[in-house]
Amino acid sequence: MTIKVGDKVPSVKLWQVTPEGVKDITTDDLFRGKRVALFAVPGAYTRTCSQRHLPSYVTNAAALKGKGIDTVACIAVNDAFVMDAWGKEHGAGEIMMLGDGSADFTRAIGLDLDRISAGMGIRSQRYSMIVDNGVVTALNVEQPGEYAVSSAEAMLEKL
Repeated sequence: MTIKVGDKVPSVKLWQVTPEGVKDITTDDLFRGKRVALFAVPGAYTRTCSQRHLPSYVTNAAALKGKGIDTVACIAVNDAFVMDAWGKEHGAGEIMMLGDGSADFTRAIGLDLDRISAGMGIRSQRYSMIVDNGVVTALNVEQPGEYAVSSAEAMLEKL
């Protein structure tokens, strides 16, 4: 079942590269007491993700924070090392880059996408959401192959 507005985010472990090395972070810790703008991409280094999606949040991270967002986070079904390298390459210093390498979070919220026939395995659908203290308050899921409603600009318009 797909997560929806009003649902609590499931408790799952994600991974990130920190100055101390790779660390896990639970979604409970990530969302507790904060308003988080989370966006998901089908994969780091893929065309739309690299040319449009991540750059829209890099450009607009400060504006999102100015509208009451505590944390801007990007997630993909990639490992933490790939997410870290991709974030550095795009100057995403203000964005928390999270790896969901086994798709545990992506499956738990019902937004997984079977891209096996394209050689990509199981991936995430492209989406954005606002999570306020662990509860989804906005959810913008793209149709496969599209990019519009999950952009930082679309999110800013709704805040």
